[in-house]
Amino acid sequence: MSSDAESAPVFARPPVTLREVAAAAGVSVATASKALNGQGRMTAETRERIRETARLLGFRPNSLAQSLLRKRSFTVGLLTNDTYGRFSLPLMAGVSDALVDKGVSVFLCNVEDDQRLGQLHVEAMLDKRVDGIVATGKRIDRHLPVDLSNLRIPVVYAFTQPDPGAVGLVSDDAGGARLAVEQFVRLGRRRIAHVAGPASFAVVHTRADAWRDVLKENGLAAGEPLLGAWSEAWGHDAVAQLFGKAGREGWPDAVFCGNDQIARGVIDALRERGIRVPDDVGVIGFDNWEIVAEATRPPLTSVDMNLASLGREAGLALLSLVDGHPAAPGIRKLPCRLVVRQSCGSPP
Repeated sequence: MSSDAESAPVFARPPVTLREVAAAAGVSVATASKALNGQGRMTAETRERIRETARLLGFRPNSLAQSLLRKRSFTVGLLTNDTYGRFSLPLMAGVSDALVDKGVSVFLCNVEDDQRLGQLHVEAMLDKRVDGIVATGKRIDRHLPVDLSNLRIPVVYAFTQPDPGAVGLVSDDAGGARLAVEQFVRLGRRRIAHVAGPASFAVVHTRADAWRDVLKENGLAAGEPLLGAWSEAWGHDAVAQLFGKAGREGWPDAVFCGNDQIARGVIDALRERGIRVPDDVGVIGFDNWEIVAEATRPPLTSVDMNLASLGREAGLALLSLVDGHPAAPGIRKLPCRLVVRQSCGSPP
């Protein structure tokens, strides 16, 4: 047995037209158009009445017509090769936050590491007449596999290597590393080890240099960082190297890790050895990947790269270029912040 709802056909409702708004408000089409576009001479009461009528009817301006009139599409593209979205998604949230109040939409295209796919996405963006492009990636020392240098629209790079003469924004990795090591020093830790990622990443060396600098500034011994993969397994293996020696007096009392996955592996391996975190050893990670940091036991103190803020600054920089304002080329570093949880310990 079928119900009336099942048998009744469904039709798409046609959009409300400007003519319908004008008729309902008792004005001409020209007056309605000027009121909704903030133009023309009329009383504030008339303008507000027309706008309220449009709102009640569900009227939406024709974005294509507005784009042709203003020579703007009010859309920007976000290109990335960050397949998992670990860095690009919070960055995109920041870009969208910066542009949504300006009536600008953002759409994401993942180019992976495929030059042909990247070029197809760029051509599709140009066909859609995007006002500009934000290029981002999964590491700051590699360029996306697509050439954006000769486009006739503005391009801003965020968390990826920019073209020469372009505007680039990255997080201050050295500053973030200093926040972590200085926190350990304030907590009275004196033997601070560093378990980092692969040597092929520029940020690994940047953070290691900052780690050494803080130790030397405080008269503490600075050895060599342990380099490995960006993984929990590597963090687990690194503990065997750091704590496999006889005699607790030679063990580190703090471990600064290159990312949160390494830090979680370190904490798990310390627990297996009966070494308490943070009582015996403090641990700090990098990235503040909340799904990892908050699920670690104890919850992980970590350096946050402020990716949403980075995206917001990139969006504002792109909007400024679109509006015709020049910008100084080069790479701008934005500060990180330390999110303190239980894994680093309390002051003595």
